[in-house]
Amino acid sequence: MPALKRIKTKYPGVYYVMGTSTIDGRPEKIFYIVYRKDGKLIEEKAGRQQEEDMTPARAAGRRADRIKGHELSNKDRREAERARKEAEKAEKDAEANRWTINRLWNEYKIQHPSLKGLRTDQNRFENHIQPLFGEKEPKDLMPLDVDRLRIGLLKKPKRAPHKTKKTEAVLKPATVRNVLELLRRIINFGVKKRLCDGVQFTIELPNMNNLKTEDLSAAQLSRLLEAIEKEENIQVKNLMKMALFTGMRRGELFKLKWKDIDFERGFICLHDPKGGVDQKVPLSSAAKDLLQSHPRTKRSPWVFPGRRGRQRADIHRQVNNVKEEADLPKDFRALHGLRHVYASMLASSGQVDMYTLQKLLTHKSPLMTQRYAHLRDEALKKASNLAGDIISEAMKIQSQAKVVAVQNNEQ
Repeated sequence: MPALKRIKTKYPGVYYVMGTSTIDGRPEKIFYIVYRKDGKLIEEKAGRQQEEDMTPARAAGRRADRIKGHELSNKDRREAERARKEAEKAEKDAEANRWTINRLWNEYKIQHPSLKGLRTDQNRFENHIQPLFGEKEPKDLMPLDVDRLRIGLLKKPKRAPHKTKKTEAVLKPATVRNVLELLRRIINFGVKKRLCDGVQFTIELPNMNNLKTEDLSAAQLSRLLEAIEKEENIQVKNLMKMALFTGMRRGELFKLKWKDIDFERGFICLHDPKGGVDQKVPLSSAAKDLLQSHPRTKRSPWVFPGRRGRQRADIHRQVNNVKEEADLPKDFRALHGLRHVYASMLASSGQVDMYTLQKLLTHKSPLMTQRYAHLRDEALKKASNLAGDIISEAMKIQSQAKVVAVQNNEQ
């Protein structure tokens, strides 16, 4: 292809060639500039007449700016753009290999989609962990960072539900422990999956003794049973009775399906309980009679369904009404407390050992069951005292018999 004719303009170092417009295909001037910089002769395109609205004067101004260094040459600009793209790519590559706490948490959720308490953990993460550590990698954390988180949480006021003003109450120590445990769990997950390096120190959890054991006196239990019988809602009534008869957890009762109940063999299958592994608990005679008379809904597989036959999510208000009717202590948990009552009754009977009680309560660790050990100890003490009383009484009778025999011999 022959070289295009260069046509000079009245501006030094500015010329144009006649080309074809990319807009309408008509002839168009394409302007070029020629200048020296750092001893090098540079010749480059300034722009098109129509597409870039280029004129000889504008081309001359661009030439002057590039001579003065106010504007990069086309070659330098291309190199700068290439360097920028390479830097962006390197940054993206580095980011792809950078496992921050945020990214680890998102991956953790993908790996554990059905994890219990995931919604609660998400709230803890968003409210307490993400603001401080979200964009950091575990290796960047220092002991002082975690100490500040712990201290900040212990001083952090809670917000009352549906209110904007802060209340005087602060986060409970159990909540602080749960937040720190979640942070440690996320980091351990990343290390286990070889996604990142861990912290170079131990994230210590505050020691706590928050194993709350709820029990009712004979009078309180009597009032509660009377209040349950008065309850008109059959779902509420039977659900509370089942908690007393079986010691099942709130979530286990909500998830209970008719197919999980083996009336013939006398067992209830608990799917995905708190311990994590499916388990079976005995179906007592009282629980069996209750369930056999409990109304079934054809459209729902749940034993205690919620609205429109769906899995129940809450029953807080209804069971609290029963608690108030029975005049129970304010700190007694109207549903979960019944599980403690069930366990306390068995332990205090003296007829159930701790291992059996652990199995009935589906505790993963015997430490959880130990909270009831003192009740069994008291029952054993009473039994021991009873044996002592029986022996003492026998010895007393024997002693009296000897006295009578002596008296008879003297006569």
